[in-house]
Amino acid sequence: MTDSSPPAAPSHFIRNRIRQDLEDGTVQRIVTRFPPEPNGFLHIGHAKSIALNFAMAAEFGGETNLRFDDTNPVKEEQRYVDSIRTDVAWLGYEWARECYASDYFEQLYAWAQHLIDEGLAYVDSQDADAIRAQRGTLTEPGTDSPYRDRPAEESRDLLARMRAGEFPDGAHVLRAKIDMAAPNINLRDPVLYRIRHQHHARTGDAWCIYPSYDFAHGQSDAIEGISHSLCTLEFEDHRPLYDWLIEHLPVPARPRQIEFSRLNLDFTVLSKRRLSRLVEEGHVDGWDDPRMPTLAGIRRRGFTPASIRNFCTEIGVSKSESVIPFGSLERNLRDDLNARAPRRLAVLDPLKVSLTNFPEGEVEWLELPNHPQDPEMGTRKVPLTRELLIEASDFMEEAPKKFFRLKPGGEVRLRNAFIIRCDEVVKNDAGDVVELRCSFDPDTRSGQPGADRKVKGTIHWLSAEHAVRAEVRLYDRLFSVPHPAADKERDFVEHLNPESLQVVDGAFVEPGLQDLEPGTHMQFERTGYFVVDPDSTPEAPVFNRAVTLRDTWAKIEKQLR
Repeated sequence: MTDSSPPAAPSHFIRNRIRQDLEDGTVQRIVTRFPPEPNGFLHIGHAKSIALNFAMAAEFGGETNLRFDDTNPVKEEQRYVDSIRTDVAWLGYEWARECYASDYFEQLYAWAQHLIDEGLAYVDSQDADAIRAQRGTLTEPGTDSPYRDRPAEESRDLLARMRAGEFPDGAHVLRAKIDMAAPNINLRDPVLYRIRHQHHARTGDAWCIYPSYDFAHGQSDAIEGISHSLCTLEFEDHRPLYDWLIEHLPVPARPRQIEFSRLNLDFTVLSKRRLSRLVEEGHVDGWDDPRMPTLAGIRRRGFTPASIRNFCTEIGVSKSESVIPFGSLERNLRDDLNARAPRRLAVLDPLKVSLTNFPEGEVEWLELPNHPQDPEMGTRKVPLTRELLIEASDFMEEAPKKFFRLKPGGEVRLRNAFIIRCDEVVKNDAGDVVELRCSFDPDTRSGQPGADRKVKGTIHWLSAEHAVRAEVRLYDRLFSVPHPAADKERDFVEHLNPESLQVVDGAFVEPGLQDLEPGTHMQFERTGYFVVDPDSTPEAPVFNRAVTLRDTWAKIEKQLR
């Protein structure tokens, strides 16, 4: 990792379980895995699982595999594999091995045959609707399939013919023979193999039957020697099946599945189905839209790996479901960028200021610190000229008593320069203010007798001659309510925040910023933390606001809860 490490983490039940397993000799070495299905982009919820798996292995001297559970070729694409690799590496983690469930298809098929031979699996020739109808409910047991007692030789032959491609999709499935009256519905003869005549990204057309996730997952863990399979709570009901398969197959290892609560954030949705809909219906500009909670999106917005890792450490690990405020994620980003983001000047809504007593044509180069608390970050030269740009909001013609910025006859200090006084307000024919004519006090420059003279307001500025026009994208929460998916009366897209993106195409930044590489962070003084967007070019620079300087949503969130 190249940036700051997470703070020390408090102990939790998974850490304690791993420690105990090592102490009593149940396991000799810790091996974990992050096993995404390559059927979509990773989101911030996945970051918690990634961080936990890699952290536990690293803490106890083990290793972590990156395994793609590619058992459903209908939904899987190479671009998802590529994006997952990029996201995990961006977070700062290195995996020991890159594995695929498809690497084990031959072994999984042999184990399916083993279950048939042991009388623990059978080929069912009913369609999906019939099987579903026989599963029962949470209060009523299921009913046996008419094929449950099919002879092993017949099931073995049918499975081989299924593999050979003799049957169409849906003609047969392979089911485990467990207990149709089990209280846990996952144990009611679950499907292990389905026929799918679908090209697979890695195995091509070698297979037309594919294992279920439940069948492939635990056995892949066992093949890789995974010691602890760390999963979110939705897999808790699947653990009895996980353990049943491990118990009844001649696997080389016996992983232990442990569940923890998933990450839930307010003002967003973390469902692949809902995220896909946002993209497909054009509510956002793709999977990497900076308003999306995908890792690709928050990376483009300007979140840093350190801020995500620190956030995951801060929220901890438990079995209690909770919703984390989005502000907690933003606070970790502020803390990270405050320490290391260089300061720069930008004016988003420019108003012209002319310094009437500043020599025409003269350019004064001020040496400004790149970071006020870190001298090692050095300095840069910024031009000061007769004509400046300030934020329009820093002037008010009819100002209230406690307005301490610029007003007619009022004084402010230009940041890192001197004090100016507004002498004249110039308006256009429509009555809009287009220019302020001001005079500056030369005695208030640094090193002059009046340098310490106090005024209540300090504003930032740019030289109008040298300022670079830029597009600035101001991002905010994607939804206007804390729990958009929980509303049973309205579709979640009806809660989209219409102000989640404001594009400012008439902003100006200090010279030199147009040449920065995409992904470069900075603080625009008095405005927020920003990052150079991938769309940016020297001719048309683009900056994304990653986060504001302060949590402007704290009071709003409190009112909405």
